[in-house]
Amino acid sequence: MLGRRPVTDGLVEVRLVGLPLELWQHTQEHVDGLLREFALIVQDEEARAATPGRLLALVQELNAGYGELSAEQRLEMEAALARGEAAIDVTYYLPTAAAGAAQALGHMLDEADEYCRSGDHLLTLATPPEALRFRRWFLAEFVDQLGGAPPIPWPQYAGNP
Repeated sequence: MLGRRPVTDGLVEVRLVGLPLELWQHTQEHVDGLLREFALIVQDEEARAATPGRLLALVQELNAGYGELSAEQRLEMEAALARGEAAIDVTYYLPTAAAGAAQALGHMLDEADEYCRSGDHLLTLATPPEALRFRRWFLAEFVDQLGGAPPIPWPQYAGNP
């Protein structure tokens, strides 16, 4: 399985158990669309001038630090999806400091959703409810497991709204 390697000093294993591949893909497509819109804003001088400063700062933060969590695991998920699998377990090895980055990413995406809902500056719609639940589970698994908690499989989490 891609992504499997020995845990080295300072890294913690984070396991996403029962990750639903179609929902992951739908959620990823939404985030990718948001990032593409942000890229257009940054490149267009007129759009930048009409965009609130906080949104521009958010665009820069998301593009600089969170364009891709892990290419290796993304390839693993895409391959499983292409094979027709419905869900897989994915393993990451990260430093405990990554928990703060996962929390920050969650807050930034929530803030981006607020801009989407306002309809003033972005064309992208806010994250759909099921994709939002998935995103919250996905990021919380990093925060919680890097803090020492055991993994909560998606089916168990999804059964508890």
